[in-house]
Amino acid sequence: MSHPVPTWASVRPSERLASTPAIRRGNAWWLVTPNGTIAASDPVLTGELDHFASDMAAADRAVAKLRTKRTAARKEQR
Repeated sequence: MSHPVPTWASVRPSERLASTPAIRRGNAWWLVTPNGTIAASDPVLTGELDHFASDMAAADRAVAKLRTKRTAARKEQR
Protein backbone atom coordinates (compact mmCIF):
# COMPACT_ATOMS: atom_id res chain seq x y z
CA MET A 1 0.00 0.00 0.00
CA SER A 2 1.41 3.34 -1.01
CA HIS A 3 1.46 6.08 1.62
CA PRO A 4 0.98 9.71 0.59
CA VAL A 5 3.76 12.23 0.86
CA PRO A 6 3.19 13.99 4.17
CA THR A 7 2.55 17.68 4.39
CA TRP A 8 2.77 19.84 7.49
CA ALA A 9 -1.03 19.95 7.72
CA SER A 10 -1.43 16.18 7.33
CA VAL A 11 0.96 15.15 10.12
CA ARG A 12 -0.69 14.15 13.37
CA PRO A 13 1.31 14.72 16.58
CA SER A 14 1.17 10.96 17.23
CA GLU A 15 3.06 10.34 13.97
CA ARG A 16 6.06 12.39 15.04
CA LEU A 17 9.11 10.67 16.43
CA ALA A 18 9.35 12.17 19.93
CA SER A 19 8.26 15.66 18.84
CA THR A 20 10.89 15.81 16.09
CA PRO A 21 10.12 16.70 12.48
CA ALA A 22 10.75 13.04 11.55
CA ILE A 23 7.79 10.82 10.71
CA ARG A 24 7.52 7.38 9.20
CA ARG A 25 4.94 6.54 6.58
CA GLY A 26 5.10 3.01 5.26
CA ASN A 27 8.76 2.10 4.98
CA ALA A 28 9.95 5.66 4.42
CA TRP A 29 11.17 8.32 6.82
CA TRP A 30 10.24 11.92 6.07
CA LEU A 31 11.39 15.23 7.51
CA VAL A 32 8.43 17.59 7.58
CA THR A 33 8.51 21.33 8.27
CA PRO A 34 6.04 24.13 7.54
CA ASN A 35 8.21 25.03 4.54
CA GLY A 36 8.24 21.62 2.92
CA THR A 37 8.86 17.90 3.11
CA ILE A 38 11.86 15.83 2.11
CA ALA A 39 12.30 12.10 2.07
CA ALA A 40 15.10 10.94 4.33
CA SER A 41 17.16 8.71 2.09
CA ASP A 42 20.59 8.72 3.74
CA PRO A 43 21.03 5.19 5.12
CA VAL A 44 23.01 6.43 8.13
CA LEU A 45 20.26 8.91 9.06
CA THR A 46 17.42 6.45 8.50
CA GLY A 47 19.30 3.79 10.45
CA GLU A 48 19.65 6.17 13.38
CA LEU A 49 15.97 7.08 13.12
CA ASP A 50 15.12 3.35 13.18
CA HIS A 51 17.28 2.84 16.28
CA PHE A 52 15.80 5.88 18.00
CA ALA A 53 12.25 4.77 17.21
CA SER A 54 13.03 1.30 18.54
CA ASP A 55 14.53 2.72 21.73
CA MET A 56 11.53 5.02 22.24
CA ALA A 57 9.15 2.07 21.80
CA ALA A 58 11.12 0.05 24.35
CA ALA A 59 11.00 2.96 26.79
CA ASP A 60 7.25 3.32 26.29
CA ARG A 61 6.79 -0.40 27.03
CA ALA A 62 8.94 -0.14 30.17
CA VAL A 63 6.93 2.82 31.45
CA ALA A 64 3.66 1.00 30.74
CA LYS A 65 4.95 -2.03 32.66
CA LEU A 66 5.91 0.14 35.64
CA ARG A 67 2.50 1.81 35.64
CA THR A 68 0.78 -1.58 35.56
CA LYS A 69 2.86 -2.76 38.52
CA ARG A 70 2.13 0.43 40.45
CA THR A 71 -1.60 0.10 39.80
CA ALA A 72 -1.53 -3.53 40.92
CA ALA A 73 0.36 -2.60 44.09
CA ARG A 74 -2.19 0.10 44.93
CA LYS A 75 -5.06 -2.37 44.49
CA GLU A 76 -3.30 -4.83 46.83
CA GLN A 77 -2.98 -2.15 49.51
CA ARG A 78 -6.72 -1.59 49.62
